Amino acid sequence: MPRVIFHVDLDAFYASVEQRENPALRGKQLIIGADPKGGEGRGVVVTCSYEARKLGARSGQPISRAFRLCPDGVYIRPNLGLYAEVSYDVMEFLRKFADKFEQVSIDEAFLDVTQSCSRYGSPIELAVQIKTQLKKEHELTCSIGIAPNKSAAKIASDLHKPDGLTYVDPDRVKEFLAPLPVTKISGIGKKTEPKLRELGITTIGDLAGCSARDLYERFGKSAVWLWAIANAEERVEVQDSYVMKSIGAEYTFETDMDDWSAVDKQLLSLIDSVHKRLLEEGKAYRTVTLKIRFTGFETYTRAKTIRHPAKDRGIATRIITELSEEFRKRDRKVRLVGVRLSGLEGPSVGKAIPRTLDAFAADDS
Repeated sequence: MPRVIFHVDLDAFYASVEQRENPALRGKQLIIGADPKGGEGRGVVVTCSYEARKLGARSGQPISRAFRLCPDGVYIRPNLGLYAEVSYDVMEFLRKFADKFEQVSIDEAFLDVTQSCSRYGSPIELAVQIKTQLKKEHELTCSIGIAPNKSAAKIASDLHKPDGLTYVDPDRVKEFLAPLPVTKISGIGKKTEPKLRELGITTIGDLAGCSARDLYERFGKSAVWLWAIANAEERVEVQDSYVMKSIGAEYTFETDMDDWSAVDKQLLSLIDSVHKRLLEEGKAYRTVTLKIRFTGFETYTRAKTIRHPAKDRGIATRIITELSEEFRKRDRKVRLVGVRLSGLEGPSVGKAIPRTLDAFAADDS
């Protein structure tokens, strides 16, 4: 049975998070990085929206050049704490779909779904479900590449961004790779590409047709690895190592809710879920966090840390009730609520988050 590997890459992650938090930024030429100072700034672009990319702006680019390309753009400084928090939530969301899960950066991950995809009908159907739920629950888009190995899946995810989905037939991986530029392989950059071009190697197919011995003699061990990728012989496993840092769950209401009795009922259900998991893992918690999102994606988190680790459900319930009190008088409808227990103590290595739980969860994608 061929492996089914997903590479999930969040689209323009930092910029998309900023646009999610402030919808007025959607559709704008958004550049995240240093202050351009009217074109005199000395820093660089961290990332930018696709609207800015269409005009030539790029991550790593001098901010002064970005300003010349996008004089009407919106320039903001990066909020790394926000991006890390959103990344955590999204990665926990993705993890529940995978047999094995490997986060490789703040905005991308590999999922081995060889077994789990059968429950969704097909790899493509599972990918569509992930994309649909991600957009609904987190208001973000991603591009997914599907292939029998990690390298081909990563290449595939980059082909139709943003919001792309590319499936590579497991029997035709070499055919899929062959016409693509050799620079699509991660690891072939500005130094290696000109040397390959001197040998007449411009496509992945060209590289696949070379002698592995000749490549080794000219470029060393790394070239043999690249040759294996080009020939669809890469078989690296998805590295599923996971240390549990928190246990959480969240719930998105079908329609935004202004009935606090219904909100309270859902919070109690979430507390039951996370407390049950806490006991199953043999852990105790020190911090209880409430997450609440109103209509318009206005999101708040409130947390309280207790002096000694606890396993008691009643303590968590009391804290969540206290933390939610400040929001009850607001004339706003609730879109989502979440509960998280963190500062965990107990067995050091956790299991993968069950799929039955709706878990809490330089950018150039």
